[in-house]
Amino acid sequence: MNNIEVAKIFQDIGTFLELKGENPFKVRAYINAASIIENLKEDISNLIEKEKLTQIKGIGIALEEKITELMATGKLKYYDDLKNSVPSGLIEMISIAGLGPKRVNIIYKKLKISSVGELEYACNENRLVDLEGFGNKSQENILKGIKNLKKYQSSYLYSVAFLEAQEVIKNLKKNNNALRISIAGSLRRKKEAVKDIDLVAGSTKPKLLMKKFVTNNLVASIVSHGKTKSTVILKSGINVDLRVVKNEEFPFALHHFTGSKKHNTEIRNRAKRNRLKMNEYGLFKKDILIPCNDEMEIFEKLGLEYIPPELREGVGELEAAEIRKIPHLIEEKDLKGVFHVHTNYSDGNMTIPEIIKVCQKLGFSYVGISDHSQSAAYANGLKEEDILKQRKEIKKINKTLNKFKIFHGIEADILPNGQMDYDQKILSGFDFVIASVHSNFKMGEDEMTARIIKAIENQYVTMLGHPTGRLLLAREPYAVNLKNVIDAAAYNNVIIELNSNPLRLDLDWRWCRYAKEKKVKISINPDAHNLRGLNHTVFGVEIARKGWLTKEDCFNTLTTNEIKACLASKKEAK
Repeated sequence: MNNIEVAKIFQDIGTFLELKGENPFKVRAYINAASIIENLKEDISNLIEKEKLTQIKGIGIALEEKITELMATGKLKYYDDLKNSVPSGLIEMISIAGLGPKRVNIIYKKLKISSVGELEYACNENRLVDLEGFGNKSQENILKGIKNLKKYQSSYLYSVAFLEAQEVIKNLKKNNNALRISIAGSLRRKKEAVKDIDLVAGSTKPKLLMKKFVTNNLVASIVSHGKTKSTVILKSGINVDLRVVKNEEFPFALHHFTGSKKHNTEIRNRAKRNRLKMNEYGLFKKDILIPCNDEMEIFEKLGLEYIPPELREGVGELEAAEIRKIPHLIEEKDLKGVFHVHTNYSDGNMTIPEIIKVCQKLGFSYVGISDHSQSAAYANGLKEEDILKQRKEIKKINKTLNKFKIFHGIEADILPNGQMDYDQKILSGFDFVIASVHSNFKMGEDEMTARIIKAIENQYVTMLGHPTGRLLLAREPYAVNLKNVIDAAAYNNVIIELNSNPLRLDLDWRWCRYAKEKKVKISINPDAHNLRGLNHTVFGVEIARKGWLTKEDCFNTLTTNEIKACLASKKEAK
């Protein structure tokens, strides 16, 4: 171990101590020691051997013992114990420009934020604005820092990768070298997080198209540059693969590079049973290509109903396609309104009139306002007087509206014991209640499941918000038995939210089909805290499609009058 490596250990010790809020003099001692060791002109092992370490100003007996242990064993117990006592996410947060250990410690202690993903989410919800020592500018800078940090992550949110892919395609379409070009891979299947971007193009000028691809102004570096396949790294950090094929091969290549491994295996096996051969180059009968203009024709030739890209995961889609039972998946245009929208009454930065204007522009007929409840002090949760004030404003605005309706709701916290954080009288006054878990994420599965089910059983709970609490690429879902939760929702006629925030996309698409089977309605909600967030429903719709959901499976595809009737009947039934 050399001087620089030892210095790094001591620098980290100083950082960990500062994160824990230790005595500043103790913190400074380790940071100073790191600087001294790094700048030593002599190898530190020689100084240990000569017993001259303590002769160096700033290196006392305690530090000497630690350095000696480190050099002798390659390990330092004090360092290891200290590192294990600090949430790993805090260490990553320090690497965000503008955030040192002291500021990270404040965020952790005041807001209980322990990961970059949670921090980003909090910034988007304006939770740092009122935090002592921060403000709007600090929050903006932190978001910029997070964006830069993400360049070096190995996985990317669907929303981020999709926008990057669109930009690359847009640039490639500026000339006539690409006859057809499309996103493929997991991104086309609408996976919530992806490792890279796959593109497939049909061209008669592959060389020119590849040159355009690798010299794109979005490209940071070229990994490989070939005749039919090239790989680049975008300035955002995402890897992009482009495969160029003959135009007549395009449908087959697109299908092949879109489907999961399991889907493609099942397709090839079906072709084989029909005495055909299927691969990325075509569909063949005795080595003779069966021409297909698009993917739809490929499925037709195989005796299958067309399978949308989102469903090509090898989870029963071929069986459904064989008997013509592929559902007509929900589309964005099917949404008539949205629920789960936060205003400036809590931690949103939008007024109610501003929300209405955007919703109307998006073609919606209604909006469900649902600010945070009183337990969410970090989000300026509403006290009873705030509720009454907001309700009065909504009633007043509703009287002025033509063909648009505001529903007054609340996103109420599910307390650790399963109770809601308002009494029944207050809850009864809302048009709808979203019950959500915002605390005590580390409960055991049985305890968390019982907690959520108890909330679902509350007579005034309308829907369950972000049912697993996950933040993609940042926070794992809490332990919960979703089957039992969905069963309880079915029994109690409670709607389950598909949270469209790109960081959540929760309910997970893998559970949508079970909810559909149990006839539990899904509400595709933006969880919007700003005007931009109202557009996030597009991501929720895509996840709903991936979960086999139709217009009929979703709550907010109902008309205003149907919503009114549904909410009223739920209250009456209860």
